[in-house]
Amino acid sequence: MISPKIQDALNDQVNAEYYSAFTYLSLTAYFESLDFKGFSHWMRLQYSEELTHAEKIFDFVNERDGRVRLAPVEAPRFEWSSPLEGFESALDNERNLSARINDLVALALDEKDFATHTFLQWFITEQVEEEALVNDIVQDLRRIGDNSNGLYLMDRDLGLRQPDTSAAEGNA
Repeated sequence: MISPKIQDALNDQVNAEYYSAFTYLSLTAYFESLDFKGFSHWMRLQYSEELTHAEKIFDFVNERDGRVRLAPVEAPRFEWSSPLEGFESALDNERNLSARINDLVALALDEKDFATHTFLQWFITEQVEEEALVNDIVQDLRRIGDNSNGLYLMDRDLGLRQPDTSAAEGNA
């Protein structure tokens, strides 16, 4: 059984994951409005990943005989000044999620909830990968600047991204 303190913290994380998903969906709409189909595609896949993360936590709370309590999700930002600013926003989002996961791990250890601690290890690894991936894109966009040829090529390349099915299949 899950403690009320851990349950509340995980419920807050479910909400944070949904907010993150909405942020990526908002970025999807932003890039669509600029006709950057590849950037939009990339963000749409991120949106789906964040939904999967929320669902993993949702299911874990239920498996531990806890109660999921969904809260209203704050409206995400909807306007950015450039593709770079959009991806910088995504990086800030990932860093925030990493800090939240780290806090959950610390809480699980404080509460001696080793099942939750073990469960969260996947998220630790996932966040390292997510931050590195988005940071690489941010660095590339900084190098490209406003160069239309560079933006075209990057948009094309990001449009080739395939969905990550490992988390949805339970392999993560």
